[in-house]
Amino acid sequence: MKPKDINGNELRAHGLKATGSRIAIISEIAHIEGYFTPHKLYNLLKVKGTRIGLVTVYRSLSALKNAGLVCEIESTGNSHIYVRRSSAHHHHLVCRSCARVVEFGDCDLDSLARKLSSETGFLIQSHSLEFQGYCKTCAGLK
Repeated sequence: MKPKDINGNELRAHGLKATGSRIAIISEIAHIEGYFTPHKLYNLLKVKGTRIGLVTVYRSLSALKNAGLVCEIESTGNSHIYVRRSSAHHHHLVCRSCARVVEFGDCDLDSLARKLSSETGFLIQSHSLEFQGYCKTCAGLK
């Protein structure tokens, strides 16, 4: 998602109402490099003079996640971090100590998905994969 692609039509195409708050939020997300927390997004909007409450940020992120526009990644504890969804299929490695996130795209789960579908009758349409552990620095492997 590029900044120029963000407008009400983009939101409506994903089944969302194109409110002023959502347009401001998704536009700001399009300019963020890497990962962010709801509080970081809220503070970025606040610094720019956008009058959106923290609760609205949380609700909008939930709607954007459900629409497939952002990825929610479980971080340390019960907190979550977010990243705008890229068009390329990818998954995440998450450090339990520093919350560093590394994307990877090579996942050969097609045979497992076919097996699960065959055994359960479940029509699988997508999947997500997240590994949690410790990055090289936090594991002391410099």
